[in-house]
Amino acid sequence: MNARIEVTPRIALVDVARRIVLTGFAPQAQVEIVAQLAMPDGSAWRSTNHFVTDADGSVDLGKAAPVSGDYAGSGVQPMGIVWSMQCVSEATRPESVAPVTIELNARDSAGITATTHFTQQYVAEGVTCREIREEGVVGTLFTPATPGPHPAVVVLNGSGGGINEPRAALYAAHGYAALALGYFNAPGLPPTISHTPLEYFAAALDWLRASEKPESGFVAVAGQSRGGELALLLAATWPERVSAVIGYVPSAVLHGTLRAGAPGEAPDSVAWTLGGRPLAHVWEDNASADWSAFRHAPAPGEPVRQAPAFESALRDAAAVARARIPVERIEAPILLISGTDDGFWPSSRYAETIAADLRARGFAHRVEHLRYESAGHSILFPHVPTTQIARVHPVARVAITAGGTAAANAHANEASWPRVLAFLDAARRTR
Repeated sequence: MNARIEVTPRIALVDVARRIVLTGFAPQAQVEIVAQLAMPDGSAWRSTNHFVTDADGSVDLGKAAPVSGDYAGSGVQPMGIVWSMQCVSEATRPESVAPVTIELNARDSAGITATTHFTQQYVAEGVTCREIREEGVVGTLFTPATPGPHPAVVVLNGSGGGINEPRAALYAAHGYAALALGYFNAPGLPPTISHTPLEYFAAALDWLRASEKPESGFVAVAGQSRGGELALLLAATWPERVSAVIGYVPSAVLHGTLRAGAPGEAPDSVAWTLGGRPLAHVWEDNASADWSAFRHAPAPGEPVRQAPAFESALRDAAAVARARIPVERIEAPILLISGTDDGFWPSSRYAETIAADLRARGFAHRVEHLRYESAGHSILFPHVPTTQIARVHPVARVAITAGGTAAANAHANEASWPRVLAFLDAARRTR
């Protein structure tokens, strides 16, 4: 019998786990599996893991743990060969929703080999994608293949700006009209977050309602990092416009421009305005703020771990009170997602503060906090590489660690995504 690598399903959405089984290799032999991925953004990724075949010369990655390799020590991980991939060349282009193909090569100690590949998709069959440049709104709209009307989701990126098309495409794959909304560092928009008017987002929410006429008027707002801060702020400012809130690694308080401001601008400059007036942020007149960790790496050559600076700012109770997001004004269910080892800012502390505050106030809507131990700031969706803990910030060009371990981040990705979809489904059904 010829050696084979069987992947089921071979072509599917990125959030679909695959069954990977090796057959026809030498019995009780060590087999090396190399997985390689060339991303549309120009980056390249690779993992190498070693397994021992059973008496029939087979290995089922859903039942066997590697004896050595990139995810050895993490136990049985059916998609471990994907999340444990290491970056071997950096991105040179913007991210894309184009399908990606992962190549698998296996070779055992007897010299028996097999190869195969499988494809991960972001855009489901029949989903349509439309660039939006209307009434001042900049983004990309993904519409499900099924007949409408559909519930809707607005997707907001964090301090890197840009337009988060992959996550919006996945929402559309699961039945939501999803607007990946840009607000800076995207074509036709300001290059930085400085003095971003909240009225822009109100206009975008109104445009989405008028354009898509969502099912039961349901429009959720989902944001990552600064986008999570923004999602909560928008729902608190215009509760009548927001039907549900999802905050990935969010903040409980407003911040300044931080690393996303104009060149030469101080990090405690104004990020958000409303009615032409700046909104107070936690760094403003803060008596306890210590910027050291924000500005300096813990040791030469290491990436910056800036979260301790944010912890220092929280010691000024008066500044926190001035800058807190008035989440009690929200008239919708709230889902918060955090990692306990967040290197960017203390997202678990922020989320716990929000949840506790709302419980104390007798908040009328569902509030859920998904808190992932040892995970960091980069909680995304399942079955993508999670090993690049430190990255260069796309605006400030400073290397920063997001925190967490590759295994913990992979677990957070895989565990949180179905909870997000279930949260949205429950929210729209109870409208």
